[in-house]
Amino acid sequence: MCPREWRDARRECGRSVARAVQWQAAEVTARGSVNAMQFPMSALFLVLWGALLATSASKSFSQDLATAAVGVHENLETVTSLEDWRIRRASIRRNLEVVMGPLPDRSRLVPVEFQVLDEVALGQGLVRRKIEYTTEGGQEGGRDVRVRAYLFEHTLTSSEARPAILCLHQTVGVGKEEPSGMGGSVNLHYALELAQRGYVTLAPDYPSFGEYEYDFRSNPRWASGSMKAIWDNMRAVDLLERLPGVDAARIGCIGHSLGGHNTIFTSFFDERILAAVSSCGFTRFGKYYGGNLRGWTSDRYMPRIACMYSNDPRLVPFDFPELIAGIAPRAFFTSSPIGDANFEVSGVREAIQESSRVYRLYGVPERLGAIYPESAHDFPLAARQEAYRFLDQMLSLRPSLQN
Repeated sequence: MCPREWRDARRECGRSVARAVQWQAAEVTARGSVNAMQFPMSALFLVLWGALLATSASKSFSQDLATAAVGVHENLETVTSLEDWRIRRASIRRNLEVVMGPLPDRSRLVPVEFQVLDEVALGQGLVRRKIEYTTEGGQEGGRDVRVRAYLFEHTLTSSEARPAILCLHQTVGVGKEEPSGMGGSVNLHYALELAQRGYVTLAPDYPSFGEYEYDFRSNPRWASGSMKAIWDNMRAVDLLERLPGVDAARIGCIGHSLGGHNTIFTSFFDERILAAVSSCGFTRFGKYYGGNLRGWTSDRYMPRIACMYSNDPRLVPFDFPELIAGIAPRAFFTSSPIGDANFEVSGVREAIQESSRVYRLYGVPERLGAIYPESAHDFPLAARQEAYRFLDQMLSLRPSLQN
């Protein structure tokens, strides 16, 4: 369901284009709770949206959105310098926050504290801990929002800090248990496998999966489940970088399907993530089920794609080539099978080809990698091994730290 302020905006916002328009955002208090504040967009952006939202007829409104989106979806070939790209990236981020809702201010956050609920020794110095940590402080007498996760750490280790990887699960009821090797598909046990490889890994639940009970519609703090997840993931990175055995300058992120695009979204916003791996996580919007974006519009994703953009990829003001390019110059790798029925592989190839232009501008084409396994919507062993080698290289995992 579209928030009321967005429905009202279609009628009211454009009546005074010259008036300064401000969108509701959020500010995080020292406890981590969210308060309303005003989020100013650029003057040009506001004037454009004010004019568009003044349109009363839905057909005309969609036509205007399509016109506005032309500049967004033009080929990245038009970006010819890093200065051009930085301007473009800032615009892409604004567009993301229009669709997902704004990322709350993080300047006054307190360190993440966690409680260990359970601990299991897995052998060879590897320990799996079930932990719980706060991602949002309670408001108006409400309870804190707490997330449960599995944390894999090493007890028999040298004094050298290890790289860490945030491991995000797919759409699966058991949530964090699958990447942790406690259920689900054996091809998706990457939190356990990477820990066995020598990394510190953290596998949290996505809101509404596993032990994370969450009602998106009853919580007005977030315009989308996607932005809520980005926030939670950034708090998970806050946790990882404070662990004594972790090198905070070498943090990665990996995920499959839901976890694959969750990885992309989070890595775009969180520049502490040095390397990202997405398995079966995306295709160009126009190639997703023939351009029908309904699958992206549930409460746990981005409802505004439906109510503001009519599930039309021509109208949505961002796409995956821009998001992957937005991770540069940090590293990105995708495993995108040719038989994936969810994310059509030709749209992946196009996205990689376009985003490679920005990696070349930065002079780091080797930090963008892609493979196209002959499989369905899966993360087969050979593909995982190649993804892990990419992470080893980009996060400088020393052989002496590998178990």
